[in-house]
Amino acid sequence: MSLAFHINGVSLGHGDETVVRDLDLDIRPGEVLVVVGASGCGKSTLLRSLAGLLPVRGGALLADGAPITGPSPDRALVFQDDALLPWRSARRNVELPLAIRRVPRGERRRLADHWLAQVGLADHGDRRPGKLSGGMRQRVQLARTLAGEPKAILMDEPFGALDAQTRAAMQRLLVDVLRTTPATVVFITHDVDEALYLGDRVAVLGPEGVRTLIDVPEPRDPATRGTPVVRAAREEILRSLT
Repeated sequence: MSLAFHINGVSLGHGDETVVRDLDLDIRPGEVLVVVGASGCGKSTLLRSLAGLLPVRGGALLADGAPITGPSPDRALVFQDDALLPWRSARRNVELPLAIRRVPRGERRRLADHWLAQVGLADHGDRRPGKLSGGMRQRVQLARTLAGEPKAILMDEPFGALDAQTRAAMQRLLVDVLRTTPATVVFITHDVDEALYLGDRVAVLGPEGVRTLIDVPEPRDPATRGTPVVRAAREEILRSLT
């Protein structure tokens, strides 16, 4: 299952500041939409509003036709900070959304081990976060998110703090994992190449709303990164960012 989002005439902000006005955007069910933009343009604010953590200041923000009025297990938020509980093992961190849903203990363990295997951590379930690398902790966070079976995954620069090699590995892992879930994904990044690799579409966000919305040719295919059509898309995004 996946969610469709409808954003019509929405203004977003925090505190006394409005950072985006009159935002219009439809997010299709099951797509990967990547949002890029300058620092402070409202990318993270948009994601938190989609998660139900921040109310909009006007306009309509809908998930499958219903107004978003608060958090929901259907919409999972993934941060750059992995937010793992340090006193719980990797397995027990993944079990957390299942425990909240009162899934029986044996089934929780089975599902946690399944998702840890999916992210390449089958042999690390007993380790606590402090014994894992940054990339491994992000894998645990991804496994925990997927274990909750959300209809939408909202990712706020989840790989931004990783080194280049680990970041590339996490991008490839995410591509593989997305093949196993129908969830809608909204992914925030500053990296245009990452956006073009992961996204079905890329939205360039500015204070006045969406500046450019681009359909990505052959998303998630490394072989297309240097093709003329992808280079043209990259140049259009960069022009919209200036």
